[in-house]
Amino acid sequence: MPTHGSLTKAGKVKSQTPKVEATIRASPIPRVRFKKIHAKRFLLNRKLGQNWQGQRKRFGR
Repeated sequence: MPTHGSLTKAGKVKSQTPKVEATIRASPIPRVRFKKIHAKRFLLNRKLGQNWQGQRKRFGR
């Protein structure tokens, strides 16, 4: 199987990219997180998942 380009150039872009230090991220307090989830599900009547609007059409609900 032919390769797409020379193997001697493998990793060229990664080695040229400057290193960026990772930022420290704090996860939200569970009570606050569940409060947001509750507001989305029950107060705004949103369903779970990324494509919940398309699921109604697909399954004939």
